[in-house]
Amino acid sequence: MIFHSNTTKPLYIQIAEWLENEILSGNIRPHERIYSQYQLAEMFNINPATAAKGLSLLLEENLVYKKRGLGMFVAEDAQARIQAKRKEITLRQLIYDVVGEAANLGVSEEDLIAMIKQAISERKDGTS
Repeated sequence: MIFHSNTTKPLYIQIAEWLENEILSGNIRPHERIYSQYQLAEMFNINPATAAKGLSLLLEENLVYKKRGLGMFVAEDAQARIQAKRKEITLRQLIYDVVGEAANLGVSEEDLIAMIKQAISERKDGTS
């Protein structure tokens, strides 16, 4: 992963989101050990404290748990919790933004729905 320096999103949040993506994609499964702060620091050439802060976010959200002396592990329900969080926060905000922009551009509800259906169809077909 290459972190985006052109975003206002702090690096530790980008680390947490990268780890969430790894969990969502199944690259890191429930009860598997996740990368340590030092592994993340080496992988992405960042300060270990920054990596630790990203890991702390996952711990606070109960997406990972600690085993004393062994490290952090993915929680059983982490994937479902990440999906629910992103659906409620990220996806909802994107929808509000799209609906607002459509209104600004004078796009009708019917046209917007048709555009969404087209995007879904293209995604299924692999043409987008």
